[in-house]
Amino acid sequence: MSDEIINKVANSGLITIDLQDYYPDGERVVFDLKDWLYEEIILREKDFRENLKNHDWSQYENKYVAITCTADAIVPSWAYLLVTTYLSPVAKRIVHGSLKDLDQILYTEIVDHLPYEEYENGKIIVKGCSHKPVPDSAYIQLIERLQPIVSSLMFGEACSTVPLYKKKK
Repeated sequence: MSDEIINKVANSGLITIDLQDYYPDGERVVFDLKDWLYEEIILREKDFRENLKNHDWSQYENKYVAITCTADAIVPSWAYLLVTTYLSPVAKRIVHGSLKDLDQILYTEIVDHLPYEEYENGKIIVKGCSHKPVPDSAYIQLIERLQPIVSSLMFGEACSTVPLYKKKK
């Protein structure tokens, strides 16, 4: 009898995809139009344009920015677009919505550009238990992209996976 420890998982041919490995580093901030409205109700175009012109945009340098309005006000679409023209030269990425929406959009782009050819006919484990905010929508999108090309899909850790899909022979 040998005392050698054999790593059966490493020898199994399983491929693990951990979406948190793709988490884009960088600070995420909210640009809330509520703070730019008159009495948090009305957008006054002349004042709004002047305030934008005089704002210090360098604070958004290389940051991920979610533009939203948390006030119960009607904000014209062009206001978000105008803010974007100021953020665009400095921010890493700009989206409309919350920080959660920002991560969903970032992960949509990430999952769209994964090297799927590497996973063809593979036995795939999509790792769960992330320490970073990986949205559920990213996992759903990943499974949707993988299912047509892999031989099997599992979720979790190699020691305790939940079977999701197995290609019929």
